[in-house]
Parts: sequence; structure tokens; C-alpha cells
Amino acid sequence: MKIIETISRLGSAIKGCVLTIGNFDGVHLGHREIIAATRRVAEEKGTELAAMTFEPHPVAVLYPERAPGVLTPLELKRHLLAKCGVDCLIVLPGEPELLNLSPEDFVKRFLIENIQPSVVVEGSDFNFGAARAGSVETLREFGGRNGFSVSVVEPKMIKLSTGQSVRVSSTMIRYMLESGHVADAAAGLGRPYRLAGRIIPGRGIGRKLGFPTLNMHKPEQVIPAEGVYAGFVRVGGCVEDVLGSDQTIPAAYSIGQARTYGDDFPLLIEAHLLDENVDAAPGKFMAMDFVQRIRSQHKFKTPEELSKQIAKDCRYAKKVLATDFTD
Repeated sequence: MKIIETISRLGSAIKGCVLTIGNFDGVHLGHREIIAATRRVAEEKGTELAAMTFEPHPVAVLYPERAPGVLTPLELKRHLLAKCGVDCLIVLPGEPELLNLSPEDFVKRFLIENIQPSVVVEGSDFNFGAARAGSVETLREFGGRNGFSVSVVEPKMIKLSTGQSVRVSSTMIRYMLESGHVADAAAGLGRPYRLAGRIIPGRGIGRKLGFPTLNMHKPEQVIPAEGVYAGFVRVGGCVEDVLGSDQTIPAAYSIGQARTYGDDFPLLIEAHLLDENVDAAPGKFMAMDFVQRIRSQHKFKTPEELSKQIAKDCRYAKKVLATDFTD
């Protein structure tokens, strides 16, 4: 997948492409349906599929106090979009000057003067330009005057564990994660939610209890609610190694503040590997894929009580992960 990071580099390299525009945070099932539709049109026309995004998220630039949590950092987003079949990813800086363009100036600046797509494919709720004033109807109107057509993809609906049907969105997935509903988040993503970060030294509490852990430096991503989870770990020398790894090491996770040992602990993100011994010295990277929540965090009276509960958690995690999978 080609990466283009400045408007000046666009040139005529992707002229006539089939384009989709969005933030793609999470690269969830809704995004993937749009990309799949874009792929089909690109193949019919014998041209490239280009995806255009802004980094960081436009809301984080224009309204920092309202910035949404990040589901997929840029490295992970690139990896997932490439797997979806995107030929060219255009990553433009989230600068106020660009984000405050009117819908008409947005189309002129990016689509007419630079990218020159033959077709633009978007979800029905797509908005663009200053104050999100542009819609797919606006885009279709501009396209009719400037030589590109617009194709619209309807929202992706899923059924939650409660039986409720909801539209898949990045906002919905953030809510599910922050509520601890990682299985529902995975249903919307089409895969387990992934945290990726550097392995750091821990305080050795897990080892003393008989359950040594890998500890992750808190990443700039949405962190699932405090609790104990089952999932799969991948370990590598760098972020790219982790994202491209085929490892699926079953693990039990703890996200919490070790309240059994006091109230002065920061948030700890820990993984106890259930099956394998891996070379995972501090300084290496790991990814944590969240499959299912096991329980909430509790303050135990003694370390012995905590150790017994962790043993139960690990047995339950093994059962869950023996029948589950990750991509």
C-alpha cells in the first residue's frame, strides 16, 4: 500500500481512482463495508482504491476538550487498511486551515485540483467541510458539476449480546470498551479490540503471587474498563513486528490499580501468559487482543485470596480462549 502524506505529492499518480474519505478510527465493520464497496467499483473500472484521512482526528484539532479516544493509532490503522485492500492511503495533517474549508472549497482543494477521482464512495452519514456542513447530497451535487460520481453505502447494523440492534460506529465501540463490553466491541470491529504498546518493568506483584505478568506502558488509545479479561497476546521487537505477527498466545489480562496492595498505584495494564514462555524483556512491544470480560476488579483482604481468584480467572480464560480465535 502506498502512503501519501502531503497534498503536493499527489500529482497525477492516482488520477481516476475510486476514493473514500473518512477517519476510519477502529476500521470497524461499517468502514470495511464501505472499503469493500470501493474495492468492487475500483476493480470494475480497473483503477486504484484510494482512502483519504486526516491525522490526528479533526475533533482533536478543532475542539481538543472534546477529542474522542483513539481506537486505532496510525500504525495500526495503516496495517488494517492495507489488509482491507486499500492501494493508496492519503494521510493529511489535521490542520485548522484544511479542516475549516467550506464543503465547496474542500472538494475543490482535494478532489478537483489534486486527487481527481472518478468515483467517491461514502457512508450515508458522511459529512465534510467546516462545521460538517457537507453531506453525501452536497458531494453528489459537486460531483455532477465536476466529473465524478458518488456511491452511497448504507449503515452496518449488528446485534449486541443484549439482543439490541445498533448501527456500528466508532462512538458505539468506544462506549462498549469504556463499559467493559469487549465482546460487543469485537462484534462491531469484526475482530477483538487491540491495545499495542511497549513492555515496561512491573513491580513484581504478579510474580510473587505465582502469576508473572507482562506490563504495558499505557498507550494513547481507548483503554477498556477496569477489570479482568481473556485475550491473546503478540510480542515483537517493534510495533510493526507485533502488528504483523501470527502469534496468538492465550492470556488473562488485568486492568486496574492493584487496590489489594493500597491506593497509590497508577492504572496497570498486565497480561499473564497462559501457555507459552516468550522473550518479552522490557523495551519490547506487545499487542493485547481483548476477547471476553471475566469479572470486575475487587479489593481482596489478603494476597492469598487474590492468588486463589487469579487461578480461577486463568482457568476460565483458558476455557474461553480454547473456543475462540483472533485474526
